[in-house]
Amino acid sequence: MKTFKPVLTAIALAFVSAAVVPSARAGDTLLVERVKQEQAMNLPKKGMSMAEVERQYGQPTSKLDQRGGGSRHQPVINRWMYPGYIVYFERSHVIHAVLNTPAGNNTNPANPR
Repeated sequence: MKTFKPVLTAIALAFVSAAVVPSARAGDTLLVERVKQEQAMNLPKKGMSMAEVERQYGQPTSKLDQRGGGSRHQPVINRWMYPGYIVYFERSHVIHAVLNTPAGNNTNPANPR
């Protein structure tokens, strides 16, 4: 009887992992497609200053409230909305620009969940 428990446990784990892996691959595919789409677009690049972004891409549609800034280890994060994407700044330099997509979590960054 003691031999059956490890064997049954191994079989059960194999079935569970086989059921989980396909959905993870589908999520990975969506992420890869989104990254490729972002790379193909002319979005602000990491390290650009706020002035450079504004000069090259124009006025944002809105500038969201600052986040962070409570300590040296939590710098101020600024977020500027443009049609179709959001630019994130650490203090005054771009750290990332992301698309507003239904699959993403950034469809309404002014109202975090």
